[in-house]
Amino acid sequence: MNLQPVPELQHRTVLLEEAVDALAIAGERANGIYLDGTFGRGGHSRAILSRLGPQGRLIAFDKDPLAIATAQKIDDARFEIVHDSFATMDEALAARGIAQVDGVLMDLGISSPQVDDAARGFSFRLDGPLDMRMDTTRGVSAAEWLATADEQQIAKVIRDYGEERFALQIAKKIVAGRAIEPISSTRQLAALVAQAVKTREKGKDPATRTFQAVRIFVNQELEELEVGLDKAFAQMAQHGRLVVISFHSLEDRIVKQFMASKAHAPQPDRRLPIRAVDLPQAPARLLPRVMPSTDEVTANPRARSAVMRGLERVTPVSSTTTQGAPA
Repeated sequence: MNLQPVPELQHRTVLLEEAVDALAIAGERANGIYLDGTFGRGGHSRAILSRLGPQGRLIAFDKDPLAIATAQKIDDARFEIVHDSFATMDEALAARGIAQVDGVLMDLGISSPQVDDAARGFSFRLDGPLDMRMDTTRGVSAAEWLATADEQQIAKVIRDYGEERFALQIAKKIVAGRAIEPISSTRQLAALVAQAVKTREKGKDPATRTFQAVRIFVNQELEELEVGLDKAFAQMAQHGRLVVISFHSLEDRIVKQFMASKAHAPQPDRRLPIRAVDLPQAPARLLPRVMPSTDEVTANPRARSAVMRGLERVTPVSSTTTQGAPA
């Protein structure tokens, strides 16, 4: 797919100041190394650069070719963009001889230019090719997957990633519909879902959950999130911070459980005579949860579901256990 930038599509960065504040880029830490796991249209990256010292460094990641094109316009020797998922951060850092970082920010939301560009196929409100890939240069599109997946596979994805109670009915409609003609557009998929979903919450389109589910599956978003969280914490220097903004319950549950596990110390065998001073320390401490203000939601309704969570590593990397207690 040959994508061209669409200038009129603008993106409002959610929790911009709050997220960058949480990274605590000040003093000696201003000359540290930071990662922006999801460059998007660069709101967070530009804010981080504005706080970095002259020796600071920011490495950003994104899978979207248009995001990469935007990032390449940033003329700052402290900045570098990597065209790949944040789940590959360990490889990227190793290639640059970097052992530890001082902060990682992940904004998991899909950007407004992606949603509002019909050519990307993310929105059921706009008719366009049924693509949904974050990286249009690789991988299988939504249309290609729906053309070959069996009914049970489709139902499982819609149920698990969309939390859709009509998943089986929708899958049956999709399989029946593709037998008549290929499902190649967003309008076709939305119409099939509407036929299968007879009731829905007031003001919510019947296709909302299905489109979310297929997008998450096509881009392996939850799998990459789990990998990325592990790798981010493994690369974190002492007092380094991990900040994540999520936009739906599936993401937030993964982030919450991961961070809770790092904020609990492993429990030793109670039968052993261990002094309190020798008890293992939790690898990290949780930062306060942050939600968008009423003013931000009014100005940008897409911020309404955002949740920001963070943690700070408190123990040196060498003394941190690899796994904490479950949440």
